[in-house]
Amino acid sequence: MSTDSESNRFSRRMQRYARVGTNVGGAAAKLAGARVFGFDIDRAKNAEEFTAALGNLKGPLMKVAQLLATIPEALPAEYAAELQQLQSDAPPMGPAFVRRRMAAELGHDWRKKFASFEQEAAASASLGQVHRAAGHNGHLYACKLQYPDMASAVEADLNQLKMLFAIHRRMDPAIDTSQFYDEIGARVREELDYEREAKHMGIYGRIFADDDAIQVPEIVTDLSTKRLLTMGWLDGVKLLTHKDGPQEIRNRLASVLFRAWWYPFSHYAVIHGDPHLGNYTVFDEDGEPAGINLLDYGCIRIFPPGFVKGVIDLYEGIRDDDRDQVVHAYELWGFKNLSSELIDILNIWARFIYGPMLEDRVRNIAGGINPGEYGRKQAFQVHKALKEKGPVTVPREFVFMDRAAIGLGGVFLHLRAELNFYRLFNDTIADFTVDSVMARQSAALSDVGLVRPAEAA
Repeated sequence: MSTDSESNRFSRRMQRYARVGTNVGGAAAKLAGARVFGFDIDRAKNAEEFTAALGNLKGPLMKVAQLLATIPEALPAEYAAELQQLQSDAPPMGPAFVRRRMAAELGHDWRKKFASFEQEAAASASLGQVHRAAGHNGHLYACKLQYPDMASAVEADLNQLKMLFAIHRRMDPAIDTSQFYDEIGARVREELDYEREAKHMGIYGRIFADDDAIQVPEIVTDLSTKRLLTMGWLDGVKLLTHKDGPQEIRNRLASVLFRAWWYPFSHYAVIHGDPHLGNYTVFDEDGEPAGINLLDYGCIRIFPPGFVKGVIDLYEGIRDDDRDQVVHAYELWGFKNLSSELIDILNIWARFIYGPMLEDRVRNIAGGINPGEYGRKQAFQVHKALKEKGPVTVPREFVFMDRAAIGLGGVFLHLRAELNFYRLFNDTIADFTVDSVMARQSAALSDVGLVRPAEAA
């Protein structure tokens, strides 16, 4: 492909960013007009128009929109339903553009630093694409190369998100999303920093160093930059390759995934905030599925250890029907000025999230519910009740905790796993103390050169 063709491709990409802003603004203006002047609009049709605008972008804001669609009343229901249908399909960079991007990151002699480098992308995503390569030491690498101008694109996207939140706040929302923007903005900007992602990977490598069933890629530091992340290539097949396999294998994979998500949270106050199917592959040993490759570490959330205590206290309070402990847990999470009625409403959602872990028996994660319907009934109940008794201000930490829990549950649904989630969870939290988590977290962050975020101090 010629240089002109590559330039034209990315010129079109940037034009899409501008066009999306215009289209989002138009859809938002309709909502604002309806509110101010009192006329009705077809909200479902307007939601389709808004989604079409975002779909033209297929970039960072698309990921954010899908995240928000999982949180009850974070967006109008019509919008949430439409946004859940968006899929990531970023156009890959062609060879000429890849060569220029690699030269920009590693210098004009970048080719000499690899024994081989496949210039056609092995995979693409919203922020960049992955290339297979080999080092002079004979090791295979995965090189994640960020698309150009993504920082500008992210800021443009976040401006559109701010507009959407502003419009939503004028529509008598049941949930005050004022803290959501700051949280989402912080996490999305972190995803642009591949040096930080390498440090996240280092934390997970430390956590699972002795776990034979969970593999974390090794970072190749001298071939990585802020916008190029080179790591060891992990062979594996897609998780859903085993969705129709024997129940024993599906249960084993689900159990490993449970540990891969909950153990870092309960022992280090760290979560993987984007647990979707594309972030896992399954590796074999002797022809049998042996464990999980964890592939992406851009969306990692580091919490204050006290937040973990709130999660555990809420679980125990609901399990033991201890109202005082439930209230204390919500306060630890950062909820404020909750009436007794609001606590009852929040408990609907909490019982849904914790449901599989409240029963000491082998069960499906959600009783045979279709993955696309997971949580929808409970979300509707919460939405309806909060419309009458709200609004409630949701603390920023809730955003990725909720998204991750729903995403993980969806993976279990796809696998049709049948496990004793009660035993799995209680085994994971059995030795929890705030002091021990703080000590582990501090050591892990120090080891990779990170400090606890200011909001998590």
